[in-house]
Amino acid sequence: MGKKRKRRAEGNHSNDKPKKNPLPEEDELKKTGNNKSYIQILGNGMDTQDTSPSVLLFSDKWRFLFNAGEGLQRFLTEHKITLSQIDHIFLSRVCSETVGGLPGLLLTLAGMGKEGMSVNVSGPPDLYLLVKAMESFIPNSAMGQIDSVLCNGSDEVASASSSKFDRLFAPITDGVVKLSAVLVPPCCLKVCGSMKEGSSETNTPLISGSHLAEDLQAQWMNLTAEVELNPGELSVVYICEFPEIKGKFYPDKAAALGVEPGPKYGQLQRGNSVESDHQNIIVHPCDVMEPSTHGPIVLLVDCPTPSHLQELSSLQSLTPFYSNISGQPVELCKKVNCLIHLSPVSVTNTPAYEQWMARFGEAHHIMARHEPKNIEIPILKSSSRIAARLNYLCPQLFPSPGFWSLQQLKSLPSISKFPRELSLPTSCQITYAENLLKFHLLPYKELGLDNSNVPATISRTEILNELTSNIPEIISASEHISQLWHGNNGIVEELQLHETPLPSCLEGITREDMEIVFLGTGSSQPSKYRNVSSIFINLFLNGSILLDCGEGTLGQLKRRFGVEGADEAVKGLKCIWISHIHADHHAGVARILALRHDLLSGTPHEPLIVVGPRQLEIFLDRYQMLEELDMQFLDCRDTTESSWEAFESNDDNDANGSTSRLKNLLRQAGLMTLISVPVIHCPQAYGIVLKFADRTNVIGKKIPGWKIVYSGDTRPCPELVKASREATLLIHEATFEDGMLEEAIAKNHSTMGEAIEAGDAAGAYRVILTHFSQRYPKIPVFDGTYMHKACIAFDLMSVNLADLPILPSVVPYLKLLFPDEMSINEAD
Repeated sequence: MGKKRKRRAEGNHSNDKPKKNPLPEEDELKKTGNNKSYIQILGNGMDTQDTSPSVLLFSDKWRFLFNAGEGLQRFLTEHKITLSQIDHIFLSRVCSETVGGLPGLLLTLAGMGKEGMSVNVSGPPDLYLLVKAMESFIPNSAMGQIDSVLCNGSDEVASASSSKFDRLFAPITDGVVKLSAVLVPPCCLKVCGSMKEGSSETNTPLISGSHLAEDLQAQWMNLTAEVELNPGELSVVYICEFPEIKGKFYPDKAAALGVEPGPKYGQLQRGNSVESDHQNIIVHPCDVMEPSTHGPIVLLVDCPTPSHLQELSSLQSLTPFYSNISGQPVELCKKVNCLIHLSPVSVTNTPAYEQWMARFGEAHHIMARHEPKNIEIPILKSSSRIAARLNYLCPQLFPSPGFWSLQQLKSLPSISKFPRELSLPTSCQITYAENLLKFHLLPYKELGLDNSNVPATISRTEILNELTSNIPEIISASEHISQLWHGNNGIVEELQLHETPLPSCLEGITREDMEIVFLGTGSSQPSKYRNVSSIFINLFLNGSILLDCGEGTLGQLKRRFGVEGADEAVKGLKCIWISHIHADHHAGVARILALRHDLLSGTPHEPLIVVGPRQLEIFLDRYQMLEELDMQFLDCRDTTESSWEAFESNDDNDANGSTSRLKNLLRQAGLMTLISVPVIHCPQAYGIVLKFADRTNVIGKKIPGWKIVYSGDTRPCPELVKASREATLLIHEATFEDGMLEEAIAKNHSTMGEAIEAGDAAGAYRVILTHFSQRYPKIPVFDGTYMHKACIAFDLMSVNLADLPILPSVVPYLKLLFPDEMSINEAD
């Protein structure tokens, strides 16, 4: 089972259901106790709260992963957990919180090696909606084997229960583990209204497409026939049962009872009685072996709402796993060793949930959701370390992270949001999970917790002491940089820095006008130090605009502004603009939209406008059948310069509701226009021009509005250069160093030198380079001689409009911070 199915990243591929593994030979079962197996928590922390943690079930033969939220790839990379070794992903629910990282993960696997790789994915049957949505931008060959957990159902449980959901399903059964699934719907499901005889209609529309999506949908429709169950409401409890562990065999006892070495020894070890070779007796296994031990059992529980808890508590299919049910025969009880609770704190922190937990007797409970004790342990330690060093060097461009320390948190009223201590019987063991916490399952003698891999807490003081010790000149560099920020409104006198005159649009600028936050500055896929593309245009009281939204954008917002600050930023969004349909630019959109919908629930508001290529609309329309996104789509083609001209000349320009709404929103935010510019990358790829309205200063002088241009992904593009004429700031992709022109041409990207040349040709005042290849882990390789008007972007770098004049002067000091960084081989 541990063999990875390789396939080409492009081309035909069969999506037949995976074959179930045959049961192992009996002589393999006796070795189970010698196997190595454990369960481990991945991606649990308070610094973001943006996603559900994942759980790894490890065995010598396979790796199972439960849930794949945003940021999972970065976490696995950080801790050297090999993505290609994961055999199967199981989803506890189908929503952006649990599957946000799945599209990027599938694409990354598809690009591995010469032929690509894939992974099995299983979950509740509403998974078909996610599959159909992903088909809009993920090649069929990258999908792997995707199916629901509805297989090998237990009719015994079903016949004893009136609920069609109350049964065990077993998608995986092999010699090492039996993995079963129990479906948990919200309680009080309503029977659908009068359905026409013979009709197959349900509350979910039929989606035509691949056999994969259609097979999954057929399972969903069969399951939900005659009941009202919305997609996204179904949860899964997973039960991992390991085989009985045979006791130790004593050859000397067998010999004393007259059994000769040979086949009869094997029969005894397999539990069979044999005749003695030298005595007239029957020798039983118990005569020559220690008693067998029940194999470990682990439950993974995701109970999202109190309504689900009511149903969970009444499921008869879980009865054999309870230890204190009166009248339950002891021999039928299955002792649960560990429960991993993925349920939210709002559910686990209730007496009803505690009562349910107590049913498992002495089981060890690991609470794997976000807990206060983890607030000072960032999920991404390498990235946090770099952020602390950058903040020391230049706090004006790299503010401190927005999340609170635990000490600060305790003084806030919001501490009441965190859970109280659970009050379970003393026999119950409770552990609040930390990243990389393990619970060993096999060998059985090692059963129990192991926190030896939990990352140690390192303070900011320790990081900075190490920095100043290794690079002593950084102290004077930091002092010099701080001297640059002086004068009115933080603008240094331009003549002290460069000969380029200060643009008139920056006269009288304030620090409350605009800030540009680089949430992700890497290309292709997330890495330890750089997340994928996203730029947050903060207009302060006038709201905000998001330019691109790769996976993990929400997490980056929370790292920059804090949990509550990021919520306010999401609520204040005026528009999301997506440059093209590559996952590193759009895979985080659904998570942002779903959160905004939840935050504004019960508050009067309008759908958020999303501007992007047509293919993105297909993805979002399909996805919002699974989860409410509350958005209004506008094609980038309707925001080109010619389209705006046609709109303005149309007497009945109110006919296009989305365009009119966008126009009004821009006006409210102080913008004159938003123009999408076709660029040279892939079909329907765009850059964007944001032109701000003119303003009048205190003495009545008219000051032109500033102009911000973002290239998206592109080769040097004449149309973009033309649109960037006299730009206040050009944000241009610079994926490759200058020596990799052939690679840049082959992949329709730009080198750093080409990006600078585009800025010079356009007469842009400042250029910020971004979207660096992940071959440059911390800082790209560049020639400082041409950086006269440019700066390098880093994740969470925050550039206030008032600080644009200073940017080029900071670049040499940034290089000082990374003295030993060199280009690395792409394979690394």
